[in-house]
Amino acid sequence: MNISDFWSRLRISKWGKYVLALVLFLVVYIFIGDQSMIRFVQRGREIRRMEEQRDFYNRETERTQREIQSLQHPDSLERYAREHYFMHMPEEDIYLVEEE
Repeated sequence: MNISDFWSRLRISKWGKYVLALVLFLVVYIFIGDQSMIRFVQRGREIRRMEEQRDFYNRETERTQREIQSLQHPDSLERYAREHYFMHMPEEDIYLVEEE
């Protein structure tokens, strides 16, 4: 049995063959394979998520660099140690006040 006999037995018109081939192609293109449209959309979402992460880490790096630059001065270093690590001079008393 050759292909022309197959199509004639299915009683599909000449244009029906093209429509069937087009539908089959679209199904494969959209749903099947590594290069499908579904994977394309998923990759686009992943790229946007990764770009957002990159931007976040760039902002954090810049903030940290500014903080490092501000800690070069001894007064700001002392203030930072007092605020973040609750350090104090030997003769000082520290009182922590919790806000509700």
